[in-house]
Amino acid sequence: MNIVLYKQMLKVYMKSFTNYAVGSAFYILLMFWLYPGIAKNTGAIDQLVNSMPEGVGRAFGLSGFGTAESFISGEYYGLILILLLAIVCVQLSTQLMAKLVDQGGMAYLLSTPTTRAKVALMQAAVLTTGLFLILAVTTLAGFAGSAWFLRGDYPLDTSRFTVLNAGAFLLFFAIGGIAFLVSALSNDEKKAAGLSGLITFGFFSLDLVGKFSEDLEWLRYFTIFTLYKPSEIINGTVDLSSSFSVLAAVGLIAFALAVALFRKRDLPL
Repeated sequence: MNIVLYKQMLKVYMKSFTNYAVGSAFYILLMFWLYPGIAKNTGAIDQLVNSMPEGVGRAFGLSGFGTAESFISGEYYGLILILLLAIVCVQLSTQLMAKLVDQGGMAYLLSTPTTRAKVALMQAAVLTTGLFLILAVTTLAGFAGSAWFLRGDYPLDTSRFTVLNAGAFLLFFAIGGIAFLVSALSNDEKKAAGLSGLITFGFFSLDLVGKFSEDLEWLRYFTIFTLYKPSEIINGTVDLSSSFSVLAAVGLIAFALAVALFRKRDLPL
């Protein structure tokens, strides 16, 4: 990988990464600020959650608000963060590969003393770094929110909270790899974004519909979102080794295929 080009491309996209990271940090701090007030009425809220159809609770990861991490996992990690990082993966993977091919910028990168494989690997590293940065800032903001707003009255299980963020990173490492593979094989920016979005939000929709109804639960076998279980992570009722291993493997295979196929394909340069 060309380290000089990597640093330059990271600098180009750092503003986007920073904006998403700050937005994520702000929202999770808001969740921690709200929790002490909600915790005082936990019993009534839990009754409300329990009165909902079972599928609604499964779909949105509502497992009760008895602890800060349960509240955060349901209110943020179950939906908002998923949508945020899905947009990041689709948008940035398209900009890093297909957009450069479509608009001619890839020709400038390949005119430097480097190879196609190194360029693709560099762009994959930029996307992965961006995802890691967003989740790292989110994790640190969570620790800060716990210290500022909970102040020991509602202790946060930091180990499970950290694992929750690791799970989110691995999920979108896999999603990002798939979106990057689509982008690496595309010449048209809009088509790449459309197909990546269709796959990403199609996976999400299959998981969501499968959670709503036991009759449709079989749909979850066709999406990797089924391997991401924030409420189960918080409750300690899920086997993390298998799900995390599969997500990591999907991401690595997708990124590796993207690099290998981009190196061999014809480019309209």
